[in-house]
Amino acid sequence: MKSYRKELWFNLPSRRAYINITPDIEKCLKESGIKEGILLCNAMHITASVFINDDERGLHRDFEKWLEKLAPEKPYSQYDHNNTGEDNADAHLKRSVMGREVVAAVTGGKLDFGPWEQVFYGEFDGKRNKRVLVKIIGE
Repeated sequence: MKSYRKELWFNLPSRRAYINITPDIEKCLKESGIKEGILLCNAMHITASVFINDDERGLHRDFEKWLEKLAPEKPYSQYDHNNTGEDNADAHLKRSVMGREVVAAVTGGKLDFGPWEQVFYGEFDGKRNKRVLVKIIGE
């Protein structure tokens, strides 16, 4: 069995964004040489997410509106976490909803996805360096 590991780095200029990282993941898969196995991709920061969904801008705006209703950024004073000097409690909550990781099957050297499925990096507290781990195990 082979194992492959790589870190993808992001430093987004905005507080929140959704980035399609499927091409980066596919590049990792090709580099790994693994044809059959499992791919794990996870955000290594507690205010970012990795998830699978459709690459449709209207849907991404819907995510943003929905998440902002669930966990509004402001007023900062509504969150106990922000009493520590932080202003990102909403980002922690948004990450909890959108998820930490993606696990995908690898079949024939490709991601075994259904129609329209793509991998996204969700940033909820940007403007600094953050990592995403790609780990692939298989033959």
